[in-house]
Amino acid sequence: MPGVTGTRVPRDTAGLSTAMGGAGGPASPLPLLLALALLAPRVWGGSCPPRCVCASNILSCSQAVLSAVPSPLPRFTAVLDLSHNNVTRLRADWAPGRLAHLHALLLSHNGLSFVSTEAFAHVPHLRHLDLSSNRLRALEENLFSDLAELEVLLLYNNEISTVDRTAFENLGRLRKLYLGQNRIARFPLELLRDGSRLPQLALLDLSANRLRGVPVGELQALPAWLRDRLYLHGNPLACDCPLFQLVARGRRRRLSAVVDFQEDLQCWLPGASAPVGILALAGRQPLNCSEAREAVLEAHLGDSVTLSCDTRLRGVRSRHWVTPGGERVLEEGGNGSAALLANGSLQLRALRPEDTGTYTCWVAGPLLNETLYVELLVHNFTLHGPHDTLNTAYTTLVGCILSVVLVLIYLYLTPCRCCCCRGTEKPPAPRDDSINSSVLSATPNHAAGVPGEPCRSRSASTAGLGQNGRYKVGGTPQPPPRHGPKAQRKVSDPDSVSSVFSDTPIVV
Repeated sequence: MPGVTGTRVPRDTAGLSTAMGGAGGPASPLPLLLALALLAPRVWGGSCPPRCVCASNILSCSQAVLSAVPSPLPRFTAVLDLSHNNVTRLRADWAPGRLAHLHALLLSHNGLSFVSTEAFAHVPHLRHLDLSSNRLRALEENLFSDLAELEVLLLYNNEISTVDRTAFENLGRLRKLYLGQNRIARFPLELLRDGSRLPQLALLDLSANRLRGVPVGELQALPAWLRDRLYLHGNPLACDCPLFQLVARGRRRRLSAVVDFQEDLQCWLPGASAPVGILALAGRQPLNCSEAREAVLEAHLGDSVTLSCDTRLRGVRSRHWVTPGGERVLEEGGNGSAALLANGSLQLRALRPEDTGTYTCWVAGPLLNETLYVELLVHNFTLHGPHDTLNTAYTTLVGCILSVVLVLIYLYLTPCRCCCCRGTEKPPAPRDDSINSSVLSATPNHAAGVPGEPCRSRSASTAGLGQNGRYKVGGTPQPPPRHGPKAQRKVSDPDSVSSVFSDTPIVV
C-alpha cells in the first residue's frame, strides 16, 4: 500500500501480525491493516504538524496563519513557537495531553485576548513563557499558579490595566518579569515586599505604563541587586525630591536601570506642559532638590549599629571591611568592637567618638568586584530612648528659666520679719529711710509703730547699735523727736558706709 510504504514497524507489532497470520506463514493484508489502524494515532501524534517546521524537539509554527494551536502535538516537544499567528484564545484544552518536556512556549503577536486559568495545567515544567505583544487586558486570579518552575515571563506590549494580587502566586522560581508598555496605574508592591511572593525575582520591568507615583521609601530599602533591574522609565511620574534622590543614588551606584535609561527617566511638575528629567531637579525651582548622600548613618555614644554591604552583585565569593583607621575585618565574628556578620554586614558595638568615619566594603563577585562606602557619624552624647532624652538646647533653656525664677523669688518673695524673730535681729527700718538704704535690699522697709503691723519696733535703747548689730562707739545721738509730718525723720550717721547689696538698711 502506498500509504504504509517505508513505515517502520516496532518489534511488538511484527510479533502481533505473525500471530494473526499463522505461525510461519505470510501475514495477510487484513490483519496488517488492522494493526496499522491501531497504531495510527501514535504514529501521527509523533509527526510534525502541518505548516510547522520541526527540528529535533523544537516545533516552529511561526507565521503559519494559524487560528488555533495545532493538534495533536508530539509529546517530546520541548520548544513550541506559535508567534505571529491568529490564536486569539488560549483555552484549557489547547494541549489535550500532558507535555512533560515542554519548557518554552512562545505566543507573541497573536492578538491573544483570553487565557484560561487552566491553560497551563498540562505544561507543569514550563520555564519560559512569552505572551508579549497581544491584547491581554487583565491578569486573573491564580492565572500562572500551575507554573511552579517558570523563570521568565514576558507580558510587555499588552493592554493590561488590572493585575490580581494572586496572579503570580506559586512562582517561586520566577527571575524575570516583563510588564512594560501596558496600562498599569498602581505599582504592584506586593511582588517585592519582604521577598516572600517572588523570592528569586531579579528583574521587574514596569516601564512605559501609567504610574504616577512609586513607594520611594520601600524601593530604597530593596537590595541593590534588585534595584539594579527595576525599570521605571517612561511613566508619567509626579516630580518630588524623594524620587530625585532615589534616581540620583541609582546613578551614583551605576545601576543599569538608571544609567541605561537616564534620558527616559522623566517626571511632571505641577502645571507643566512637558515632562522634565528627574535628575534635572537638583537645585531647580520650585522643588530645589538637594543631592542626597549615599549610605550615611548617624548614631550616639554607646550604641550598636550594623553597616550593610548593599552590593548589586549576586553570587558573591568573598567580602571584607576596612575601618576608618585602616583595620581590616575579614573573619566572621571579628574581634573587639567590630564583627563581620554572616550576610556580609559589619556590626559595631559600644560606639566611641573615634569610630566616626568612612567604612569600606570590598566585594569579590564571579565576574567583577565592587567597592562600597558607608559613612558613620557618632554624636558625642548618649541617647537612651525617646522618653529619657533631653536635648542640649532644651536643657540650657530650662536652666536659664529656673535661674530667672530663683532670682525673682530672692528679690520679691522673701518672708517678712515677724515678732517671733530672735531678739538679736535689727528692727525693720521705717518707710522714710535715708537715701543711703539699698533699693535692692532683701528686707522690705516697714514703718515703726504703725498699728496693725505684725511686728513692733524695738525700744530706743538699741540706738547705739551699729551695722549688723555691732555696737557703734562715739555714734551721733538721736535728736529728740519732733512733732508734725516729719516727726520720724532721722539723721543719718556720717561715719557709716552703706552697701547696695546689704541685706538690712543702715539707719541710726
